[in-house]
Amino acid sequence: MALIEWEDSYNLGIEHLDNQHKGLVKQINILHAAMKIGKGKESLDEILKALINYTATHFKSEEELFFQYNFPDSKKHIAEHEKFVKEVLKFKEDFDKGRLMVSIDVLHFLKGWLINHILGSDMGYKSFLLSKGVR
Repeated sequence: MALIEWEDSYNLGIEHLDNQHKGLVKQINILHAAMKIGKGKESLDEILKALINYTATHFKSEEELFFQYNFPDSKKHIAEHEKFVKEVLKFKEDFDKGRLMVSIDVLHFLKGWLINHILGSDMGYKSFLLSKGVR
C-alpha cells in the first residue's frame, strides 16, 4: 500500500499543476516502498535529485501564473517555495557528505510538506486562478 493515496481533495482543477503534485506523491511513495524493503538509502539519492528537478519545474509553473495574473499573496507563497528548496538542498548536501543516513526524516518532511502545502497554501490560490480561467 502506498504511503500517500491521491485524493480528490488535493485537486486544484489546474491540470498541469495537479499532475506535478501527483509526481511528487509518486516520488514519496517510491521512497516509502524502497524503505519497506530496506533500500531507502539506495533510493534516496535519486529521490533527492528528482525533488530538486521537481522544485525547479513546479515552483516555476506556479510562480509564472502568480505573476501573469497578479496573485495578491504571491510573496508569501514564493517564500514557502524558497524554504522548501533550502530544505531539499540541505538534505542533498547532507546525503552527499554522508550525514543523512535515515531516509525516514526525508519521508516525514515530504509527506507533511505536501499535505500541508497543497491543502493549505495551494488551495489559497485555487479559486483565484480558476476565476481567471486557468485550468
